[in-house]
Amino acid sequence: MRRLWLTATSLLFNLGFIATTTVLSLWGYVYLVTGREKRLIRLGRLWALVIIRLLRICCGIRVRIIGLEHLPFDGPALIASVHQSAFDTAIWMLMPKPAYVLKQELLKVPVFGRLMKPSGMIAVDRKAGAKAIRDLMRDGQAARDDGRQVVIFPQGTRAGFGEPRVIQPGIAALAGAMAVPVIPVATNSGAHWGRNAFTKRPGVIDIVIGAPLPAGLARAALVSALDEAWTVLEARIHTPVDKTVGEPVSTFASRTRDFL
Repeated sequence: MRRLWLTATSLLFNLGFIATTTVLSLWGYVYLVTGREKRLIRLGRLWALVIIRLLRICCGIRVRIIGLEHLPFDGPALIASVHQSAFDTAIWMLMPKPAYVLKQELLKVPVFGRLMKPSGMIAVDRKAGAKAIRDLMRDGQAARDDGRQVVIFPQGTRAGFGEPRVIQPGIAALAGAMAVPVIPVATNSGAHWGRNAFTKRPGVIDIVIGAPLPAGLARAALVSALDEAWTVLEARIHTPVDKTVGEPVSTFASRTRDFL
């Protein structure tokens, strides 16, 4: 009976996800053809809020954020997050001026792919070798100068909840180019919205934000510090001392809205 219920609620959410993404993407094309690309960020924010609300209503998934005080909302930032789920690509759209680092293949996804570059996302051709790193550094500097909050998943791809992590070198190059502190983030999103999983499982998605790592760290030192920070932050998810610690996602959304 429980499996049937999870299937039904997940189907309802997935249909809502597809409908929301399609409708808002078509709305985005209106902005493109009328020269109002800057409004795409607000549209992305609306998309994220709807998806998060659908998760709560359809699947019984709540979102709690711990360490919100470590996020700068009024200027450039570099957020380095563990990547477990498609959910991770939604939550940071609530920042005032987000710029995700994403693989170039996503630009070819039907409907919403063409909106990625005009909205300021940073596409990386992972087959381009050293050129990809140079392009990432250039685009990172441009995003910093524009006051954007750059979000990178240093693993390069999604890893299942509890799976080993491999940190790719792009984070060190990007951090060096942007010359800003690196903000580590851990999550358990994969435990509720698994990689390529149809079923969404009820519970609380925790997002734990750590204290920024200092700018200027050498590559090896940064990778080591980031991995250690993730381990410490994940411990707060797996064995939380106080379940009441943290802020609801509505608090996150209301704080960032002040800077739009």
